[in-house]
This record gives sequence, structure tokens and C-alpha cells, in this order.
Amino acid sequence: QVQLVESGGGLVPAGGSLRLSCVGSGFTFSSFHMTWVRQAPGKQRELVELITTAGSTTYTDSVKGRFTISRDNAKNTAYLQMNSLKPEDTAVYFCKVRVGTRDYWGQGTQVTVSS
Repeated sequence: QVQLVESGGGLVPAGGSLRLSCVGSGFTFSSFHMTWVRQAPGKQRELVELITTAGSTTYTDSVKGRFTISRDNAKNTAYLQMNSLKPEDTAVYFCKVRVGTRDYWGQGTQVTVSS
């Protein structure tokens, strides 16, 4: 079955960096677009960045120039490099993949940025 496992979250001061990882299994990783989504307390989930099978990326304006999504198909892993973190980046970060008509989500990893 499809599984996604995120890691790499933590507590960092404003201006710091983190690198999140998402390992996928149960599907042909290289054949699917991968997405990072975040959910801050009391807010709806928000798309952060998406990377297509061809390596093209789409991101939300609030992370432009600070976050970079990438993928290593040989390792079935998607990454989210987060630099210049701000307190408003505090959220649970999830990776997501759509296989067929269904979305699959990881369990999430908490990112907390202190001011």
C-alpha cells in the first residue's frame, strides 16, 4: 500500500534552516508529482511546494526564495529545504501524493520557529 513518511522537523530560531524528507513506498515514486502541504494551528492546510515528475516546481508566494523542493527518485524521497525560517512558518508539514483519484498523506512533521 502507498505510504509516505516525513522526517526532519524540529524547533529552530527565526532565520534558521531545516531540511524535511519524505520517503514514499508502495507506488512508483518517479511517476508521480510530490507535494508539500502545511497546516498551522487554527488554519486550513496550505500547499507549500509541488514538484512534478519532470522536476518542475510550483510554490506559494510566501516561501518564494526561501524554500526549495527537490526529489531523488533513486531514493524514493522528496525534500523540502527551508531557509530563512520565520515564526509564521510554524506548522505541521505533510507530504502528499495523488495516485489515481486518491490523495495519500504522510503523518506529518512539526516545524516550530521561535521568534
